Amino acid sequence: MHGNDTRTIWGSIDPRDNRLDDVIEESRRSGEPISVTRRGKRVAVILESEVFDRLADAADDAEDRRDLEAARADDDYVPWDEVEAALGLAWVAPPLRSRGERSSRS
Repeated sequence: MHGNDTRTIWGSIDPRDNRLDDVIEESRRSGEPISVTRRGKRVAVILESEVFDRLADAADDAEDRRDLEAARADDDYVPWDEVEAALGLAWVAPPLRSRGERSSRS
């Protein structure tokens, strides 16, 4: 799927008939988005919810990367290890017990 590669449903879809259910099922089964048009203009796209979730996650990740790059370009960021240290969030491994040493929870 590239750009606006979608199959198009022409005409109206009345939610009271089974056509909408059929279109949704076809999109789910094929994994391909289906455009819904009104007066020749695309007004909606029907796609499987998992595909939408992946697209939304990818868009969020891309936005986060753009924001990070902009912050780095402005020298306006703090490395995560410094944030952890400043907030006392740095994880410290508990001391290792020697063999035979019993846990204090026994």
